[in-house]
Order: sequence, then structure tokens, then C-alpha cells
Amino acid sequence: MVSIDLTTKSCPFCAEIIQAKAVKCRYCGEFLNTAKARALLEKKDETDVKETSGQAEGERDILFAGRPSFFGMISMFIKAGILLAIVVLAIKLPLEEMINGHLGIRFRTIALIKIAHYRVIAGWVLGAIIVLGLFIKVLYLKMTYYEVTADRIEWSRGIFDRKVDNIDMFRVMDLKLRRNILDCLLGIGRITLVTSDKSDPEFTFEKIRKCRYLYDTIKYASLQADLRTGVVHLE
Repeated sequence: MVSIDLTTKSCPFCAEIIQAKAVKCRYCGEFLNTAKARALLEKKDETDVKETSGQAEGERDILFAGRPSFFGMISMFIKAGILLAIVVLAIKLPLEEMINGHLGIRFRTIALIKIAHYRVIAGWVLGAIIVLGLFIKVLYLKMTYYEVTADRIEWSRGIFDRKVDNIDMFRVMDLKLRRNILDCLLGIGRITLVTSDKSDPEFTFEKIRKCRYLYDTIKYASLQADLRTGVVHLE
């Protein structure tokens, strides 16, 4: 614990320590009740306020800001491409004619025409659903925004209904970085946090770039936050 001596003060002229009630410095001989002395004291107070304000702003400095990487959506595009290829084949290939007469099934010409008509319509509808689902998924991920400071982790997500939430840094208990082979090649990764926050006991940064930097940043910031707040996590 640091104690403050209120019986002394520093001289605004020579910075030596003198008695708090002194009106004249015994070191430099300057009087402390003059307009010049008061101006120096006011200037010193303004400097102290700016330094304190700068430290407070430094605590709010953004350590990381970003969105899920577009490269993290490659697997979704591959899956959607495979499904669309199957749909295209289902539309192009005359499936009803291929099975006509097989498996004990025999269709009439009119039935074949109707089946072909509905097959094409169903294929186009299914293809539209796949494309729309992919578009919504991509839009949802790109509308997600992460921001990390020394005090908290904040994120916003949602398309029509934006949700903004945060987790205090001292609530982070553990974090994990997961990267598959494709992630390593693309320079992305997924970071999962285990927290003591009741609303978000587990939070995940989805496929982001500079994942190793973010992992180290959160790890260091959470340790510093624990020291500042005196929090001890019990496993």
C-alpha cells in the first residue's frame, strides 16, 4: 500500500520537497504565493490530468478488430457446389425414363411427361433454396464484427436484428485455438473461449485471420485483467 505525505509538497520552480505550508522555497529562494508560482502549479495540474486521461484512454485502446474471414467459408461453398451439381444432374438427366421398365415400374407417356415437368420444377426450387441459404449464411458471418480491448470482448451480429454483447476480460477462464490443414494453408483459425459469463459460458471467434495474434492477445489481456481485479479462477 502506498502512503501519501500531505505535510510536504514539491516546489514548482526547482521540484525539491518542501513543507506544505511554506510560502518560500528554502532551496531556490522563490516565493510560492506569487502569480508566477500559481501559474506553474496550474500548468502542473493540467499536465497531471492529461496524463491520467491518456492512461484511461490507453485502457480502451482496441487490441483487435475484425470479421470472420471469407476464406473460412470455402467449405460451405464446396458443400453448396456439390449439392448444386446433384440438382443440375437431377434436372438434366431423364431419371423417369431411366427407371421406366425397371424395378417392375412402367410409366405411361403422359405420366413420364408430368414426372419430368415436376422433376425440373423441384430441381429449380431446391437449387434456389441452396443458393439462398448459402447467401444468408455468408451475409450473417460477414455482418459479424469482433472488437477486443484490454477490458472486454465485444461483438455484434445479426442481419435484420442486430445483437451487441460483450464479455469482461476477467471472466475468460480458458481459450483454445483450432486449425485444420486447410485453415493453416489459408491463415485462418477458430478460437473458443471458456468463460464464467452466465449468458455466454462458451464463445467462439469464427474463422478469423491473425488467429495466433488474437489468441496471444486475449491470453495476455485476461491474465492482466485477473491481476487488476484480483480474480482467481478455480477449476
